[in-house]
Amino acid sequence: MRGGIVSRWRESLRKTSDLVAARIDRVLLGEARVDESALEDLEDRLIQADVGVRTSAELVEIVRLGVARGEIENGESARRAMVRAVEGLVKGSSSAGAHIDAPLQGPPHVIVFAGVNGVGKTTTIAKVGARYRAQGRRVLLAAGDTFRAGAVDQLAVWAERIGADIVKQGAGADSASVAFDAVQAARARGADVLLVDTAGRLHTKTNLMEEIKKVVRVIGKALPGAPHEVLLVLDATTGQNGLVQAREFHSTIGLTGLVLTKLDGTAKGGIVIQIARDLGLPVRYVGTGEGLDDLEPFDAASYAEALFGGS
Repeated sequence: MRGGIVSRWRESLRKTSDLVAARIDRVLLGEARVDESALEDLEDRLIQADVGVRTSAELVEIVRLGVARGEIENGESARRAMVRAVEGLVKGSSSAGAHIDAPLQGPPHVIVFAGVNGVGKTTTIAKVGARYRAQGRRVLLAAGDTFRAGAVDQLAVWAERIGADIVKQGAGADSASVAFDAVQAARARGADVLLVDTAGRLHTKTNLMEEIKKVVRVIGKALPGAPHEVLLVLDATTGQNGLVQAREFHSTIGLTGLVLTKLDGTAKGGIVIQIARDLGLPVRYVGTGEGLDDLEPFDAASYAEALFGGS
């Protein structure tokens, strides 16, 4: 089972690991001497993979010191040392807070999804909803993206497909009003989980960010203690820009975690490390495709193994 999980992560991170893994075997010369040019090349590639300048330098220094102490003798031991370091960096963050298999709060357990347009937010909601439905949970979707043309209809199609109820209003309706009605409906219908969609918005637009603050505030008034999770959906291919988005959304609405989409389509998979380290936010899930099953709960050990070419 464990090997299968790592294998799926390896496939998702193939572009990233291909960028860095080939250089690991070259960091040592004969007689346990460090090949400094190879180490510099490895550091450059880690930075290209959005591991971050500070973390990339630290990982390379771990290898350099390990060789000096006789703890690293070959490429595999160098890889293992970096795997352990990365796992330690992201594990503390990813283990905090709620998880797909954790006991639900509420009921209903309310999750708000935020993000800019085009990141795969609506599809992610459907995937999370499908996971809860597979557990036998009663799921209600709130079509709070009333701004984008077709967004309500798109979510309604997903609701029917996964066997979930939906609360919706017409295009242009107030998103906070939709959220309020959805909380009331979830309580009346005995829903276990309420997943709230919101309009995609640029993190640099103050008026739009104020709207999503209102959505979160209204949900809290309708159900004290809610929302129980506020997840930001990020497109992994955006790299550093995703980190900027996360900072802005977190300061505005208090994120509890993130979902990374399109991880299989980028060589910038190291962004997970920067998010965990700089913001202390856990990555809850990783999307690797368009299918309902293409959503993996984040696993620090499997991620670290796959990042450096583990199989």
